[in-house]
Amino acid sequence: QVQLVESGGGLVQPGGSLRLSCVASGSILAINAMGWYRQAPGKQREFVAIITSGSSTNYAASVKGRFTISRDNAKNTVYLQMNSLKPEDTAVYYCNVIITTTRRESRNYWGQGTQVTVSS
Repeated sequence: QVQLVESGGGLVQPGGSLRLSCVASGSILAINAMGWYRQAPGKQREFVAIITSGSSTNYAASVKGRFTISRDNAKNTVYLQMNSLKPEDTAVYYCNVIITTTRRESRNYWGQGTQVTVSS
């Protein structure tokens, strides 16, 4: 079994910052790509950022230059530093991690989601 636990969401004013964390635990043999997605009310879930096992990164155009994804392999954790937040960043943020388990099975795992609200 693998679990992803997210934290760090909350209410912030426009222009503010938040840092999201997602910790993976359980029967993990290896962690491959780690990413973040978000889903605003009434909209489909969309890609935000990804970081590979080699630490290459890619971002959605809407967050590039404002958000930074990073990972700590020793802690099985992925972070999303969000700066210059805008009201349109309001959404539930989900981490998504590709994990190879001790059974040597690779698949996507999703976190439970953490709410980010940007409002004055």
